[in-house]
Amino acid sequence: MDISTIIGLLTAIILILMAMGSNIASFIDTPSLMIVVGGTIGAIFIRYPMGNVFSIFSIGMKTIFNKLEAPDIMIKNILSLSVEAKKNGILGLEKVKIENTFLKKGVQLAIDGVEPELIEAVLKIDVASTGARHEVGIGMLAAGGDAAPAFGMIGTLVGLVLMLGNMDDPKSIGPAMSIALLTTLYGSILANVIFLPLSDKLSYFHDREAELKNLIISGILSIANGDHPAVVQEKLASFLQPKLRASVEQKK
Repeated sequence: MDISTIIGLLTAIILILMAMGSNIASFIDTPSLMIVVGGTIGAIFIRYPMGNVFSIFSIGMKTIFNKLEAPDIMIKNILSLSVEAKKNGILGLEKVKIENTFLKKGVQLAIDGVEPELIEAVLKIDVASTGARHEVGIGMLAAGGDAAPAFGMIGTLVGLVLMLGNMDDPKSIGPAMSIALLTTLYGSILANVIFLPLSDKLSYFHDREAELKNLIISGILSIANGDHPAVVQEKLASFLQPKLRASVEQKK
């Protein structure tokens, strides 16, 4: 679970509400919400298929409930598999319980006697297809981030047109100005507090998952090639930051 997403959202929302003070009710305008929220949702539906759009909430939840293993922990798991394979042969890994699905898939291919080149090709396809799915989610959130300010500007123009068209009626100027200003506010909040930050967080997790899977592929190929555990460790340590790399190397 990534608590930083929750902390960031709550911090931004709470500070904005505190800045509004006791006049929060004056910042609520139904027509402005209809223009910005409705327009943004409509734009996302236009850009992406319905099935993808309906999954946007679960996609956003992935920025909170992320289940990526730490790279150093994964290296230790792979090293234990390497040691087992060195002692009892590649078939000895059949008795080892492996939690990570991607690692388990690669190890099973090695156990089945698949050539290392083919193992790499199969696993790379998995990485590419997963990445393509992630890009859709990232793109939908980014689309919301692009659309929200644009519809805020549209709402501003609508409010100005209403205001200028009723200059002879002072009572209509206030509501029109409210639409003009609040739509810009709503669009900025939706884009810069929700859509764009979540898109960037998903992109970050996408990159980390790709790195982790490439680390796993490198480890599996080393095991399949019969490399010594010390060699496996040296190869995989290069995936880590220097500080973590040193901690792994100390456990030789």
